[in-house]
Amino acid sequence: MNGWNDQIAMAVAAGEGLLLLVLLIWVAAMAAKLGRLKKAHSKLIGDTGVNGLEDVLHAIHQHMGALERKQSEQEAALGQQERRLVSMKGKVGVHRFNAFSDSGSDLSFSVAFINEEQDGVVITGIHGREQTFLYAKPIDKGQSAYMLSPEEKTAISLALQKG
Repeated sequence: MNGWNDQIAMAVAAGEGLLLLVLLIWVAAMAAKLGRLKKAHSKLIGDTGVNGLEDVLHAIHQHMGALERKQSEQEAALGQQERRLVSMKGKVGVHRFNAFSDSGSDLSFSVAFINEEQDGVVITGIHGREQTFLYAKPIDKGQSAYMLSPEEKTAISLALQKG
């Protein structure tokens, strides 16, 4: 029976050794996982100077709020600039013509300054031998309260064609 106990003791010792080896491998695997987890944690936390994930998320949330406020301010400023740009007289049409058949060349002109909303002004200069006349007529939605000459209408059409 003594031999039987020795065999049992050896089997138990071998089992314990095997269990110890499995546990040692498991501890090594957990240590490797923990190392990867620490790397991921330090990568997530970065150089924020805080240790807790909640603190990092809170700091990120505050930073995002500041960015959103800044973006809305910039969008408002951009909208204001776009409205201002639309109202500027950016389209120009020039039409030169000979106002009097007895004088030289195309020294008379009509110039239209129109914005996107077809508001602006048309300026006409009539050049003669003895004198020159200059006229300005306001334009509202492509029309004027004053009678427009064909040359002024041509200048307005040329300005509206530009885009």
